[in-house]
Amino acid sequence: MNMNFLLLLLDGLKGTVILSLLTFLVGGTAGFIVALSRLSPFAPLRIAAQLWTQVVQGIPLLVIMGIVYFGPAIYGIFAVPPLIAATIAMAIWASAYLGEIWYGCLRSVNKPQWEAAECLGLTRWQRMSRVILPQALRLAIPPTVGFMVIIVKNTSISSLVVGYAELSYNAKVINNSSFEPFLYFGLAGLFYFLVCYPLSVQARALERKLNVANR
Repeated sequence: MNMNFLLLLLDGLKGTVILSLLTFLVGGTAGFIVALSRLSPFAPLRIAAQLWTQVVQGIPLLVIMGIVYFGPAIYGIFAVPPLIAATIAMAIWASAYLGEIWYGCLRSVNKPQWEAAECLGLTRWQRMSRVILPQALRLAIPPTVGFMVIIVKNTSISSLVVGYAELSYNAKVINNSSFEPFLYFGLAGLFYFLVCYPLSVQARALERKLNVANR
């Protein structure tokens, strides 16, 4: 095994982790806003958040990434660097799914909890931050951790559209030089597994723990 190729794979793994974290941070922030907006008493905001979710979920991530990366350059606005384009596209995509997950968790909090918080004379934000969100957070952790696995795997799409040097992109570059696809794509698959498997295990463990707590 060529050590330079192995180092290139590890550098790609670092790129995958960076893109995954940026996607979760940016997309998670936007998703939280979407989830809260869908509970807003202001009807236009609710409709806009629901429309955003439906539209984004109806478009493949690859198409979103192509629009973000090629659109501004074609119209002469500016050229978007690969990492920025991949982050924006994946954050848009993640915001719709995380927003849907967290909206469902907020809605899952028992209605008497909402009514009791309102009877205490709390403002809407106080009801949400002190009563509803802590309960919804416990429900949201397992599916959120599970969705992080999907984020890690979908970073590979960035190599197809924007040429971002993540793990699968570097594996392809190495294969073009070494012609050893089983070795280096196999190693790339192993690295994906080493990142994703602990997250999957943690998601299942949290889900079992939550189910036990609700019995």
